[in-house]
Amino acid sequence: MSQLSFGFEVPEGHVEPDVPRKRPASRRKSAPVQAATQLTVQVNQPGSGHDTLAKMADTLAAHPDFKVLRRLVPCLEYPTPEPGALTQRVLILDTETTGLDVRAEQIIELAMLAVDVDLRTGLPVGPVEVYEDFEDPGKPIPPSIVQITGIDSDMVQGHRLRDAVVNDMVARADLIVAHNAGFDRPFVEARLPVFVAKSWACSFAGIDWKALGTGSAKLEFLAHESGWFYDAHRAQVDCHALLQVLSRSWSDQGPTGLATLMAAAQHTRYKLRAVAAPFESKDKLKARGYRWDAEGRVWSTTLPHAEALQAEGAWLKAQVYGQRTAHVLIEALNSQVQYSSRAGVVSEMAL
Repeated sequence: MSQLSFGFEVPEGHVEPDVPRKRPASRRKSAPVQAATQLTVQVNQPGSGHDTLAKMADTLAAHPDFKVLRRLVPCLEYPTPEPGALTQRVLILDTETTGLDVRAEQIIELAMLAVDVDLRTGLPVGPVEVYEDFEDPGKPIPPSIVQITGIDSDMVQGHRLRDAVVNDMVARADLIVAHNAGFDRPFVEARLPVFVAKSWACSFAGIDWKALGTGSAKLEFLAHESGWFYDAHRAQVDCHALLQVLSRSWSDQGPTGLATLMAAAQHTRYKLRAVAAPFESKDKLKARGYRWDAEGRVWSTTLPHAEALQAEGAWLKAQVYGQRTAHVLIEALNSQVQYSSRAGVVSEMAL
């Protein structure tokens, strides 16, 4: 067995105790195990403690048997854009609230990062504009929310969002991005109407993370995959984590997450409701990603663009409706409507 050494000095005269070792009752033949390269990092070398730990982390990260997570460091200044570069202003947003129901709960914290994104590279450029504020909901914050966010009633007492600052930042944005836009958008629209007319994208639902080979679409997981950890469930640090996750490419020569979302915002998404789908087709629909709407008593799915909608219609006719003539409901969701509480334009499509 190879040794991993960090150079800790053994006190003079120290003797390792003779510990009896249990011998296995039987041995099975196995493939030979390649010995790991010995790693040595001296901890008594000159320099600050942080520098020493950083060198240890670099040494471990270079070895195939280890993965090192580093604390996320917010970036407030990206490289200067090249002369003549075309950019869009993207606003990253996150909220903390007193609960999940937008009809009964309120925002207790709002954070936003605004940055220009180079349309050619999909990378942030220039300075990052930062906003963060608490808001007093006018009622006690539930213990479950305090446990998740660390925000209690004393912290928010007497605080209020700076409406003029928020309105100005949002008005200058070309696209608003949240990692669960279906949650955040209704809350901020209910509080500040300036959000209603803006284009939105969702980094959770708007990127096919499974196709990119990630094991989860959760923000903490994506940050860990990128080599970072952070204290989650506070609005500003969640925004910084999301911006950095979206500023990288997740496939060889592929676009950044920001570029993917900016392109998707140019397309209308479609919510398809498979009206009167035969009961015996429920397993096929579920396996394909459809969700059951108990209130509407219909299976539905969301398609990213018109081509996908046409392909889905052909699949439904062949696999669900048995080649019979059928009509399904289509709800068109452009970036001004998607992820909001408002409905898109609804029409019928004949299969």
